[in-house]
Amino acid sequence: MRHGERTLTKQNLHRITAPDSFLWATGIEDTFITAPWPKTGRTLDEYELTGHYERWREDLGLMSELGVGCARYGVPWHRVQPAPNKWDWSFADQTLERLLELEIEPIVDLVHYGLPPWLEGAYLNPDFPRFMADYAARLATRFKGRIHAYTPLNEPRITAWYCGKLGWWPPFQRGWRGFVQVMHGVCRGIVQTVEALGRVDPDILFVHVDATDLYESPQPELADEVFRRQEIVFLALDLVSGRIDEHHSLYTWLLKNGLTANDLDWFHEHAVELPVIGINLYPMFSRKILTRGERGLRIRMPYATSEIVERLAELYWIRYRAPLMISETASVGSSKRRCDWLESSVEATRRVRERGIPLVGYTWWPMFALVTWAYRQGEQEAAFYLKQMGFWDLDPAPSANLARVRTPLVDEFRRLLESGTEAVGQLKQSEETRRVYVS
Repeated sequence: MRHGERTLTKQNLHRITAPDSFLWATGIEDTFITAPWPKTGRTLDEYELTGHYERWREDLGLMSELGVGCARYGVPWHRVQPAPNKWDWSFADQTLERLLELEIEPIVDLVHYGLPPWLEGAYLNPDFPRFMADYAARLATRFKGRIHAYTPLNEPRITAWYCGKLGWWPPFQRGWRGFVQVMHGVCRGIVQTVEALGRVDPDILFVHVDATDLYESPQPELADEVFRRQEIVFLALDLVSGRIDEHHSLYTWLLKNGLTANDLDWFHEHAVELPVIGINLYPMFSRKILTRGERGLRIRMPYATSEIVERLAELYWIRYRAPLMISETASVGSSKRRCDWLESSVEATRRVRERGIPLVGYTWWPMFALVTWAYRQGEQEAAFYLKQMGFWDLDPAPSANLARVRTPLVDEFRRLLESGTEAVGQLKQSEETRRVYVS
């Protein structure tokens, strides 16, 4: 794609999947948890904790310096709609307009875990899907004809895990039943938002993003549990695309955990397409090794090699036959360790494309450091929880005011981006990759 060219549309999907096309992207961590942790009173607003609300113009300038033609960018719904009948579009208007001025196409991240605090019951509120769809449609209407790419809800599985399984985020449910109930509400919100945005602009391109994991175990007796965990990785995409019927491996499990046959039939009747699937993967998080010992089931997360990119891309391609995009990846640690992961994961992307799997984009996320989620439950200053994962570090010194400190990754990423498809190679064509995904 040429810098500044408007290509992220449903109509242009065939161009995004062309052999000589590739999307290089970045993004700014935008987790928003508006409910205070009872023991600390803290919320978790990454834009606030990293100073992005005040420094957004500088930050978007850094994004432009990278030379990316597109970027994932989140809108803080809780600020846009501070009350059910009150709207404040000032921040969204300013930032999205600036991205367009800089010729960076936004992939708008509509919901990133947190909801407005007035939405009682969060994802279990029966009106949540309607509120989400209304908010999204209002935003899409404001930018109709100029922004076409949207992620309705980032990482539905992780949302259901923290909101429904662990009970750390609203609506504070615990256990697998809570997980399933939250997942149900989340996925209905996604579907109704897709329908609402389609009515606003039929040319909107949806990038459905979820975290992905690769489950393994050295213990044969855990084979069934490994399989079930891996199937749960795909649950959100399977639900919204209407793939779960009585033959699905999780059908009975979902019924045991509170869904009904009518619930699942609704997703069949309202199934949405998956034009682009975004997979979020990290070498320090995405490989899961299950073992069982005297203390029960244990999950380890050893640092993965870049082979995980190939294995996950293959799993998603076999299952969905849809274009894929690495929508988040990065490594923690020194600049050298980050550069090593950038180099090896891009080389893995090349190998995936050589096999004819349409991996059409790569996103380094986040662009600069983030504040880990432990901050909300912790007692140290925010700087203590900074995790340096980006192209720029954030200086934690009190006198530095979170200054953005350039690292060698900036020049390395610019070199990759300026090469076009040289670093990732041309997408090998096959009968399936030649087909036009959208006419």
